[in-house]
Amino acid sequence: MSDFLTFGINGALTGLLYALIALGFVVIYRSSRVFNLAQGELVVLGGFLVWWMVMAAELPLWVGIPLAFAAAAGAGALIERLFFTRLVGESLFSMVMMTIALLILIRGVILMVWGPQVRPFPIIFPLQPIMVGEVLITRSLLFGGVVTVAVALGLSWFFNHTRPGLRMTAVAEDHQIALSLGISVKRSIAVAWILGAVLSTLGAMVFLSGRSLGFLASDIGFAALPVALLAGLESVAGLLLAGVIVGVAQGLAAGYLDPLIGGGVSTVFPSIVMLAILFLRPTGLFGWRVIERV
Repeated sequence: MSDFLTFGINGALTGLLYALIALGFVVIYRSSRVFNLAQGELVVLGGFLVWWMVMAAELPLWVGIPLAFAAAAGAGALIERLFFTRLVGESLFSMVMMTIALLILIRGVILMVWGPQVRPFPIIFPLQPIMVGEVLITRSLLFGGVVTVAVALGLSWFFNHTRPGLRMTAVAEDHQIALSLGISVKRSIAVAWILGAVLSTLGAMVFLSGRSLGFLASDIGFAALPVALLAGLESVAGLLLAGVIVGVAQGLAAGYLDPLIGGGVSTVFPSIVMLAILFLRPTGLFGWRVIERV
């Protein structure tokens, strides 16, 4: 029973980490209708900014982390200004192709500036695990889960109950209509990318605390993709439930199925769960159903 609880609880906390990464997908999509395929690269970029401020510049955490967030926000604003400000009103395909180009560009910039070397990431959260009876809980994942719940609920309130959030949602519905209503589309998209970059940096801190940092850590973006699709790309709070579902499924598969088959099942099991639910509800658990005339 203790093994079951350990796999389940740590799986749920891992799923909340995926939900934190997936927040970047959802915030950018809900605010600009851009599906950002470079989300994993934004996580790695945020991780390198934290490493640069804390390890390379040898700044204390209370100074280096806010500076890393500020640098990430600046990077998000720069990305929007250079690549997406001229695509307002263009087709969704054009924006998706731009995110693919952005993925390649960010990888190139990371390799050019920091090189391919794997570096130790600063210890943001204590490494000592928490013991509850016979259940072993990873401390960084626990803190990250609390942060994820707080951030997701805060963003959900922002999008649903504030005028700036409602304006950003209107922009995602249709750029031309938003412009006709006097809403600044460029400003809303810029805010979305700034939020996405900051959230990616926060996710990097939870994911990489006390671990190694390299450009291959961008795979976390694709690991979080099933959570975003399962929740529905318009739902912020729904990511919490989707993350727990995917994380528990992955944790139990790693604990019980991998030893039987020889490994690898836990890697694909979240995608299997996602596909099964999307087969029944293509918009995800909490996605908006849109009726279009053709």
